Parts: sequence; structure tokens; C-alpha cells
Amino acid sequence: MRKLLLIAFLIPLALAGGWWYFHERSLPTSGPLYREYAYITNGKSSTVTVIDLRTFRPVRTLQVGNEPTGVAANPKRNEVYVVNAGSSNVSVIDAEQNKVVATIGVHGRPYFVDVSPDGHHAYVANSGSANVSVLDLDRRIVSATLRVGVGPGLARVSPDGLSVVVTNRADSTVSLIDTARGVVRSTISVCMNPEDIVILPDSTKAFISCSVPGQVASIDLKRDKLLALLDVGKSPVSLALKPDGGELMTCNFGADSISIIETTPNEVLSSLLIGAQPVRAVVSTDNSRLYVSNFGANNVAVYDIDLGRVVALLPVGTHPDALALSQSQNYLLVLDTGSGDVAVIRKRKPKKLEPSEYSLLTIIPVGMQPNQIFVKSFLLTKPTSSP
Repeated sequence: MRKLLLIAFLIPLALAGGWWYFHERSLPTSGPLYREYAYITNGKSSTVTVIDLRTFRPVRTLQVGNEPTGVAANPKRNEVYVVNAGSSNVSVIDAEQNKVVATIGVHGRPYFVDVSPDGHHAYVANSGSANVSVLDLDRRIVSATLRVGVGPGLARVSPDGLSVVVTNRADSTVSLIDTARGVVRSTISVCMNPEDIVILPDSTKAFISCSVPGQVASIDLKRDKLLALLDVGKSPVSLALKPDGGELMTCNFGADSISIIETTPNEVLSSLLIGAQPVRAVVSTDNSRLYVSNFGANNVAVYDIDLGRVVALLPVGTHPDALALSQSQNYLLVLDTGSGDVAVIRKRKPKKLEPSEYSLLTIIPVGMQPNQIFVKSFLLTKPTSSP
């Protein structure tokens, strides 16, 4: 069966000429200046693969620093930022040219980057230095270095841009940064090994996954106060929030399940089996579908939020991890960390006698150990011949 799946994956790649011509005519486009790219960090190759989501072809392989991990895009300008854990710096990519145009040095073992809503600043959690680097993106320099807890993993900016939430994995705390004053305004003890962060759209609460005790912490960002510790499944490694902010889903890696949390009352509504070792999830913008990558099962589970059940299991490559949806929401990109590729799954109305609304469009080889993905769509600021 495994060999048959592999053959099915490789056939579209082998038939490059005719296959691409047939499919490109129906792929998403939106005017001659429209661009949509997926940026994939390849941890063991020290590269970033750029995939054009209008044609689903890789158009660039960019050499960045050592061991690239986190990646984020500027919401106000056509730039992408890549954190290089092994060389302790951040690569700045011009998305219009898809070229590395600057490198900003930070502190030890940076892991994650997030950008402020106004596009002027980025925040980098330096896991080996117990601090956060504040980047001035206009000048491309480090404007401040803020001391936080031990082993910071993530630094996430609230939607209103007023706070940055930092998870300190080694001392079981969360640091809250006041962005206007540029200071750490509070440190809150939560649960052991805090990792992932989601913040409600109205910026009133943050939720933190804690993998060791199998809990999620709820934090009031207006009063800087721990509100609740919610018991979920074993090893909740990541979180996915519905765009409307009403419900939160946890990927319980050690329990093969997801838990659903109602965010207003801080209540766990239910838990259900989803597949072997669920590791990442993403929710569609219409709040209807949850896509979960099952690292140990080599598939993606599609959970219908309205129906409350799994409606599809989609085979992908080896050890799927990070996920992203295209701007149209019709294409799901799945990073396969074991096989070093990206599976592209298409969602459409099934034709007569077709069993599913989902089908594998193609598999795109990237670098070794792809670990993060970010989709950036934009209009060119001026016409260019660059892809």
C-alpha cells in the first residue's frame, strides 16, 4: 500500500509538461500584480523553499542562516522574516524579489518570531539567552533586548498590538511585555513546560498549552492574572483557535486526541480521538473545518466543527507537522518532516461518483526537515519580471 501511495505521489511530478498545463488553467489567480507564496523553513538544509501558490511550483530555494525554525510575514509590507536557531540571527526576505536582503543578529538559539500589527516591530524569543529581541523593522536593527524567564520558546503579539506573550518553558512562567513602554510588565506562574500560545481576537485573553501536566492555562491580559488551569489530554503540544475566538482546540500528542475548549467560560467541552500523535492544527476562516496533522499516522484528519465529527482522513507523506491554508481556503499545505516534502490537498465540490471533496493535488519536494510554513499573499508595488 505504501508503495502504491508513493507511486501516486510521484506520477504528477514526472508528468511535468502535460500535467502542469492541464491544471494551471484552473489554479487561483487574481490579476497580473497578485502574488501568493508559501515560505517553508528547512531546518537541516539551512534553506527556505518558496512555492508559488498560483502554479504550485517551487520558484526559489534561498540560503539563510543555520537551522531555520520560525517564519512570519509583515502585514504592511512585502517582507518575510526567518529565525535561524543555529546562527542566532534573522533573515529578511524581500517577497517581491524572493531574495534575502538583510540579516539581523539576535541572541542565543532564537526559535520564534512574530510581527506587530502595524508592521514596525518584530519580537524574537531567544531560547538560549532568556530574553526577547525587539526588532525595528524599518531600520532592520535590534532596538531592545528584554529579559524574560528561562528557555523562552514563543513570543506572540496580541491583535491590538499592546502586549506580547512569552512562554518560558524552563521555569513554567509567562512573561507579558508592554509594547508601548518596551518593558516586561508582569511575570505569571502557570503550568509546567508552557509552549504554544493563542490570543483571542479582542486581545482580552491568552491561552497557553502546557505539555507536561496536560493542561491549558487561561490568562486575563487586561488584569495580568491567571484565570484557570484546564485539564485536557496528555501532552497538548499545540493550539488552534477558531477565527471568531469562540472555541479553542488542543492537539494532545500523547493521547491521540483533540480537546475543545469554550473560551468565554474557560470550559473543556469535549475530547475525542483524532489519530496517532496529533501535532498541529489549523481552522478554516469560516470556522467550519479543523485540519489536524497526525504525526504518527502519516495523515491529516478533517474535523467538521458543526457536525462534531471527523469527515475525512487524508494520506500524506511521512511525519506530517505544520499546516497552512491558501488565501482561497481551497488548498491545504502539509509539511512532511520525515520525507522532506509538502503535500498539497485540494478542496472542491466533488463531481458525480467522486467519494470525497478532498483530493491530493501534488507533492512538492523541499529541503531536509521542513518545520514551519507561512503563506503570504500580496500585490506587487510595481510591475516586475521576478517570480
